Amino acid sequence: MSETPETSDGRQSLADLAALTGAAPAPVKAETTDTVVNADEAPVQFVSTMPLREKEIDAQGRSYATGRRKDAVARVWIKPGSGKITVNGRDQEVYFARPTLRLVISQAFEVADRVGSYDVIATVKGGGLSGQAGAVKHGISQALTKYEPELRAPVKAAGFLTRDSRAVERKKYGKAKARRSFQFSKR
Repeated sequence: MSETPETSDGRQSLADLAALTGAAPAPVKAETTDTVVNADEAPVQFVSTMPLREKEIDAQGRSYATGRRKDAVARVWIKPGSGKITVNGRDQEVYFARPTLRLVISQAFEVADRVGSYDVIATVKGGGLSGQAGAVKHGISQALTKYEPELRAPVKAAGFLTRDSRAVERKKYGKAKARRSFQFSKR
């Protein structure tokens, strides 16, 4: 049998457990700072132990990601360059004529402070122009974090890594659209 006395149900008593706490000094809060201080040692520094992800680059020195928004799907490749963005073989000014759509695409680079430092090649299918611009932005954000893993925190904080799951609600039978009823006629 062991040296420590056990209770009738096989557990140790509180007095025996209290004797074990003397083996290692318990952390004590310092009165002047918010850091945890051990009785014998200097203040303990809390460092983020989360490891960085590995850099994902193909043989051509590019990083690839898929972006989605509404019904649009964008395949995006980024590589270091002059900041040229090509969508479906055309320049972004030609493909996305509206300045607001071009602004949406460049948001990921502005948050990461990398404007004009990467070339982007994207192919987009499905949806309309607005959804395609959102898909390209999502793809650029994903590819940027794969090329430079340390940029994940600011891009994620801006919400660009999350796929925007909002989509058009389907039409129901007996309704004109998803929720709109046909016009009511009293007579």
